Amino acid sequence: MPTKSLLTTPKESGFTFPAEWHPHRATWLTFPHNEASWQGDRLAKMRPQYLEFIKAISQGENVGIIANDENLKNFIISELDNIHVDLSKIEFIIKPTNDAWCRDHGPAFVINPETKQKLIVDWGHNAWGGKYPPYDDDNRTPQVVAEYLNLPVVHPGIIMEGGAVEFNGAGSLLTSKSCLLNINRNPHLNQGQIEQHLYDYYGVEQILWVEEGIAGDDTDGHIDDTTRFVNEDTIVACVEEDSSDENYAILQTNLKMLKAMRLLNGKQLNIIELPMPKAVIIDGFRAPGSYANFLISNAGVIVPVFNNPNDTIAIDILEQAFPDRKIIPLEATEIIWGQGSFHCLSQQEPLV
Repeated sequence: MPTKSLLTTPKESGFTFPAEWHPHRATWLTFPHNEASWQGDRLAKMRPQYLEFIKAISQGENVGIIANDENLKNFIISELDNIHVDLSKIEFIIKPTNDAWCRDHGPAFVINPETKQKLIVDWGHNAWGGKYPPYDDDNRTPQVVAEYLNLPVVHPGIIMEGGAVEFNGAGSLLTSKSCLLNINRNPHLNQGQIEQHLYDYYGVEQILWVEEGIAGDDTDGHIDDTTRFVNEDTIVACVEEDSSDENYAILQTNLKMLKAMRLLNGKQLNIIELPMPKAVIIDGFRAPGSYANFLISNAGVIVPVFNNPNDTIAIDILEQAFPDRKIIPLEATEIIWGQGSFHCLSQQEPLV
């Protein structure tokens, strides 16, 4: 069984978390089955959009699917076959799961570029501050993936979520105070101690902090809904144009903080402003719709769209931000009802 094989921290052993545009071997997903996240007929409605997401990823890399049981695996195979997905690109792990948000409970892969080694960081998962128990099956996911891939695994011993952190692949990590410093995550740690864990286990040199996240985000403000790196020194930063909208002041505060930041080389960030969709209201509930919740895959940048007036504007901006990558807009109107989108659902495994 893979276990901690390092006598030092991943950083001291030359490991780092690569930027999302680093080539992937696969992307990992936890297939949704829990009606607590998509209630009633919502689960059946979101699955066609989710299956299209799998299809898009599979155009450029393998897709690792964690399925709750054999019956669900057989259902997935049948559904993917129906939409002409190349099943040779699909890998399965059968294990009990609680929810679908693999970005947050799945494995965090770090690599040593010189030795071509890869290992898994198994952060603790408590369902965003204990909001949605039970979560023990999801908390076991990184260890099970490590065993499947025969990779070593390290256990920092604190709560951390993949959607809370964003990387430029050149030593910088971007995150939000409202999430990582929330007392419902690691109340025994102060900011400096949390930063030290990020340095040690993600192999970064610099932590950059914004204030908080968007309305409707039940994660307490994940960065992947507001600010994303598109290259080493450029970000897309969400802005709300309607000054009466509850996201307006939040995102303006974040933008001001981003403009004041300096990277390790002393440079300011290149900031591309990305509009928010017009408020995504479903059944009277404001969903956390954001064009920033894209996944950078080998096949292209998979962007959630919401049948929204700002969809085309956002796609045009992202096409300019990623001149060398295909932009793949996919409908996420049913997925977003579960309070997350494509980036939240996925965790990339880098190629070494």
